[in-house]
Amino acid sequence: MASLPLDNGKKTKGRQRRENRRVENRESRQVTFSKRKAGIWKKASELAVLCHASIAIVVFSESGKAFAFGSPSADAVLDYVDGPVPAADEVEWEALEALFRETEEKGKEVAAEAARMSAIGEKVVEVQTQAGKQFWWEADVGALGVAELPVFAKALERLMDNVGRRVDKLLSTPPPQ
Repeated sequence: MASLPLDNGKKTKGRQRRENRRVENRESRQVTFSKRKAGIWKKASELAVLCHASIAIVVFSESGKAFAFGSPSADAVLDYVDGPVPAADEVEWEALEALFRETEEKGKEVAAEAARMSAIGEKVVEVQTQAGKQFWWEADVGALGVAELPVFAKALERLMDNVGRRVDKLLSTPPPQ
């Protein structure tokens, strides 16, 4: 389904600013919490690497679960409250910077792999639609490319395993009386 362009020629409204008030829908509130927490973690990590700052953040979710971030670690930073703050050269900043760069690289690799998997999924759906099939596993494997076949085969194996587990579960439970 193609989206219609907006008045300004764009397909989506893009990033919107949210009014700063409580999100009423519980699921939306949890999604907002997770995304905002991830944003705070990223900003804190960047601040620590760029400015060699020692940072500790503790966030409690609505359910009371605690999430902590620290650089070099939350415990180490919180220990500063009781004692002297170590000199900046005592903290292994080079190691932290290398870890930060490695994390960014892994994030890029994950995004690239997600895009590749999405493209493969789209190809399978396209082949399925062209063949007039209802389910993804009915797709014509002859129309799939070399890159899609191993992924398709693994998906079929997972499906077969899931069906087998479901059959075993159904056979092991007594029928309702």
